[in-house]
Amino acid sequence: MTEKILILDFGSQYTQLIARAVREADVYCEIIPFHQQIVYDESLKGIILSGSPFSVNEKTAPDVDVKDMQERLPVLGICYGAQLTAKKFGGEVANSNKREYGRALMHKKLEDVLLKDVLELSQVWMSHADTILEMPPGFEVLATTEDIPFAAFKKNGTGHPVYGVQFHPEVYHSIEGKKILKNFLVNICGCKQDWTPAHFITDTVNNLKSLIGDRKVIMALSGGVDSTVAATLIHRAIGDRLSGIFVDNGVLRKNEYEEVLETYKSIGLNVKGVNAKDLFYRELQG
Repeated sequence: MTEKILILDFGSQYTQLIARAVREADVYCEIIPFHQQIVYDESLKGIILSGSPFSVNEKTAPDVDVKDMQERLPVLGICYGAQLTAKKFGGEVANSNKREYGRALMHKKLEDVLLKDVLELSQVWMSHADTILEMPPGFEVLATTEDIPFAAFKKNGTGHPVYGVQFHPEVYHSIEGKKILKNFLVNICGCKQDWTPAHFITDTVNNLKSLIGDRKVIMALSGGVDSTVAATLIHRAIGDRLSGIFVDNGVLRKNEYEEVLETYKSIGLNVKGVNAKDLFYRELQG
């Protein structure tokens, strides 16, 4: 069973970058909306809470039970995720008197596995309007910046490790951010770093074989990357039992209909073209 890290998305513009950094560390991960139920199984090794454009103090702010997660697995909160963690455990979070945005230098207060091999005054990237004013009981500060007294922190005591960082380790401007994420993945969650994109293809094809069995599949394709990749994976699983349909709706680019069908043919997909331009034009006329 492939090891997995789960990323809970609170609407951050950087969530995909978190996933990319995790996969570049040879660890498989999935992104799910924060409100989706988490399936805890042996493959799940840890949870990352993303940033968000919301304030944790808004009535409609995204919310999850961090304490329940911590009873089961290690947790890392990033920006909003860190502030939500602090609030859930009894800390104080409020609107900052200035928006904390841009580069900052991180000063390590304590040696900890999360910051292993990270240089003193390593550059990190801030992007938030709220800030943590007071740590919850049982938490300790790992790092600060000139303006942020709680740049990185962890929870002590029982249960699985809980960490928070008020900067964005996943972005380019956090020079050693990927090292911090790798420390969480490997040294805290215990991931083996044995995943590659090839594993994803193999696992997906095997899952599709099991799900579809000996049945046939009809699939509509748009001509874009997403549906083409999906069709390719299904074709690897069931072969010619996949029948695709590509519709010319009259608003494609010049020669695109023919070129897309030729591409499908060249990669071995069984796709039938449907010329429905006149039908679409009539309906668009009202």
